[in-house]
Amino acid sequence: MANYSVHVKRSAAKEIEALPPKDRRRVVSKIQALDRDPRPSGCERLSGEDKYRLRQGNYRILYEIIDNELIVAVVKVGNRRDVYR
Repeated sequence: MANYSVHVKRSAAKEIEALPPKDRRRVVSKIQALDRDPRPSGCERLSGEDKYRLRQGNYRILYEIIDNELIVAVVKVGNRRDVYR
């Protein structure tokens, strides 16, 4: 199985930088693991969209998977109460 390439949108990178350092490390490690397995256990496909959600504590990582190009695009990272708006 080939590895996926992980791309983080500029807006998502800014959201990651705004996280507290301890949470930032955990979120970044989850994102880095997406290159080996873009659909890890615990991820959910969002209804009505071609995006997936991954939980890390109180934070959510929203991303898209482009299988034919082997790309995982991180779209948004934020607190669970704000990320879906």
